[in-house]
Amino acid sequence: MRNKFLPNMNRRDFLSASGVMALGSMSPLAMALDGKPKNMLATSSKGMVTSPHELATNAGLDVLKSGGNALEAAIAIASCLNVTYPHFSGFGGDAFMIISDRNGKVRTLSGIGQAPAVLPKYSGAIPVRGPQSMLTTAANVDTLGKAFDISRNELAGTKSWAELLKPAIGFARNGFSVSPSERFWMDFRQKEMNDLPGVAQNFMIDGKVPEVGQLFKQPQLADTLEMLAVRGYRDFYDGKLAERITQGLKSAGSPLTAADLAATQARIEPPLRVAYRDGVLLANQPPTQGITTLEIMGILDRFDLKKIPEGSADYYHLLVEAVKRAFIDRNNYVADPEFVNVPSSKLLSKVNLDQRAGSIQMEHALAWPHVFKTGDTVYIGATDAQGNSVSMLQTVYFDWGSGVMTGDTGILWHNRGASFSLKPDHPNVLQAGKRPFHTLNPGMYLKNDKPHILYGTQGADGQPQTLATILTRMIDYGMDPLTALSRPRFLLGKTFSDSRDSLKLEKDAGEQVFQELARRGHEMSVISAQSPLSGHPGAIVIDQKSGVFSGAHDPRSDGRALGV
Repeated sequence: MRNKFLPNMNRRDFLSASGVMALGSMSPLAMALDGKPKNMLATSSKGMVTSPHELATNAGLDVLKSGGNALEAAIAIASCLNVTYPHFSGFGGDAFMIISDRNGKVRTLSGIGQAPAVLPKYSGAIPVRGPQSMLTTAANVDTLGKAFDISRNELAGTKSWAELLKPAIGFARNGFSVSPSERFWMDFRQKEMNDLPGVAQNFMIDGKVPEVGQLFKQPQLADTLEMLAVRGYRDFYDGKLAERITQGLKSAGSPLTAADLAATQARIEPPLRVAYRDGVLLANQPPTQGITTLEIMGILDRFDLKKIPEGSADYYHLLVEAVKRAFIDRNNYVADPEFVNVPSSKLLSKVNLDQRAGSIQMEHALAWPHVFKTGDTVYIGATDAQGNSVSMLQTVYFDWGSGVMTGDTGILWHNRGASFSLKPDHPNVLQAGKRPFHTLNPGMYLKNDKPHILYGTQGADGQPQTLATILTRMIDYGMDPLTALSRPRFLLGKTFSDSRDSLKLEKDAGEQVFQELARRGHEMSVISAQSPLSGHPGAIVIDQKSGVFSGAHDPRSDGRALGV
């Protein structure tokens, strides 16, 4: 493709793109621990797991091989990622699950930390890094704990809490190899390390960014996890560990108190649903943007995508225009439903979806001046031979979260509270005890009331966009997970690396597509093929007739799917 669109790239775009090329060039040929290429379609009839880090995926696989269920495998994977993928995930963050048991009973877990009971006084804006961004409690551990309780009480789980934490403790104590993704994000943020003291002091070695493959240990975090393994998950919130965490938060300058920590609870809720083709898509309830993904897919359900060539300008245009309509509704309504009225039923109603679909003009792009919401995340999927399935996401919000450690616990706290608004009339305005808007939305696609596809992605605002591409490719075009994940993707709007409201599209979409989309009014920017800007999704497909699982994790990530 000619460089017609390259002049639109600023310096940070270029850095991002060039960094991606380094990562992307490694991915197709990278070898896994078992000596096989990472980017292979995994298949199995006995169980499957997927995550963005191979060590974590292997920990989940070991759980399944030793007789554990899908939920136990997900807990082990999540705990490992909180150690081995510290830039995107951590015990000081939040987490979300969609769980289906062997009988098709579905429920969600939404682990969102709330704002303190006594709010700090801000002037101007909420800081996005540092102690004052440590504005909400962390619900990740309570999410894992409640998932453990469901496993033991309802899914015949046999693994102990300590057993599921053991691999993560081992990686923290004995070390693990620094991943290409972690190295990329440390390099990317190097000039900002003064704003990330916890990262500079705890994740650099002798003042230097560690090399890919270099052994890295987290002894303080290992001590914390050993304490958590012995004392149980609620010790994080109202026990001896909570005392240490509270002291660490206070010493750092966070407004959170012991009472705030003790009040933290993950919510067990029914999922939101929307019909798509011959199945049903599920998502967590607000304040997550799961409703936004469902609205996008509900709009697309009004179009016959099989008549539109996949990867064509028509294909990308339609998906982008559906995203725009759903994002307008999201920005107007989605927040904590305990504080504001979120009209979920109305947004997913036939009337609204019909109207939004009818407003799309195939020859003209809708103008797009809306604010981008940032954030980074890890996706976990697990299913077992007994019919239990889990789709999960966890996050520290920005890469490296607040950038501040909580005392000597080894826990890097997130900065999700920075997503609150200070505008009094905004649905996501900061209020005492309120949960912030969340970009995370793991998903599940049911056929015949049983799980057919488990899916989710990293990428903040990009999450619903990425999910729209991989879901349409798997459901409408019949692609296997690896093929669907490998195809070019887009990202609409401002990002951390680009202040313009452009439509960013991976280069391998082709020059003709770029030109045609530009003709329709889209402001185009090229990003490199296999760009980290376009998310790190994972997916597992369950063939209900054959009982065969097939899965993959994004070639853009360090991860993989593995079958038993």
